[in-house]
Amino acid sequence: MTQDEILARMTQIFQETFDIEPERVRPEARLYDDLDIDSIDAVDLIVQLKPLVGRRLQPEAFKSVRTVQDVVDALHGLIHTPASA
Repeated sequence: MTQDEILARMTQIFQETFDIEPERVRPEARLYDDLDIDSIDAVDLIVQLKPLVGRRLQPEAFKSVRTVQDVVDALHGLIHTPASA
């Protein structure tokens, strides 16, 4: 899965789950400040993103993410890293 495909899926999740307009979901958009995603929403987002990776996601892996691009990068790294790593 490419970064563009991850971003497209995230845009769909933000729209369907959080009623956020797709045009607001830009790589530089800050989750908390620009998209009003709070910690509870972040957990919901991780649950929605789990199928993209195909394995359990550890919330600790997302503690340092601040922007949509940070999430895309984290997911892309997880998708392209063996599960045993």
